[in-house]
Amino acid sequence: MNAILVLAGYLIGAIPFALLLARRMGGTDVRRVGSGNVGAANVLRVASVPVAVSVMALDAGKGCAAVLLARSLGAPEATVAAVAGAAVAGHVFPVWLRFRGGKGVATAGGVFAVLAPAATALAAAAFIGIVWLTRYVSLGSMVAAVVLAAAVHFTGEGAPVVACAAAVAVLVLYRHRGNMARLHQGSERRITQRA
Repeated sequence: MNAILVLAGYLIGAIPFALLLARRMGGTDVRRVGSGNVGAANVLRVASVPVAVSVMALDAGKGCAAVLLARSLGAPEATVAAVAGAAVAGHVFPVWLRFRGGKGVATAGGVFAVLAPAATALAAAAFIGIVWLTRYVSLGSMVAAVVLAAAVHFTGEGAPVVACAAAVAVLVLYRHRGNMARLHQGSERRITQRA
């Protein structure tokens, strides 16, 4: 049962809402425009604000759904944390898109909104603050991932949730390695710049 739940978490996380909505609303394949990323930030650059907000909400929602499903079936904390991690991994490495997905930020926000709401609120505040000050979504995402991992630890969550948060932070930072290079070079796009 635990393995089935983890697989279900992965498959839920792998639903590519950015690709599906951008195609439906404007016929755009987000993999071929902008950054090529299958996520809300790229949708914002190549489509419209309503579509990007919808993608963000759905990506977060699938993270919430995966965790709530595991909890509703009475899974132990370690399994719930594994399902949460699998949902984020599914978004980043979706089987449907040859394992080339998004960067996992919104989906991580969704899973931790259920697992560790106080820590998630701190991470969200960090994200909003950094993006407001710098206009770099990528920088806000990386800072939020690190803040989340630290906040989950310091708010006293269980070891499985702490381990999941640390793993997700590493994954988010890894997926942003190109952004790190562009930030260093001064060539990273700001949120106000279109593709």
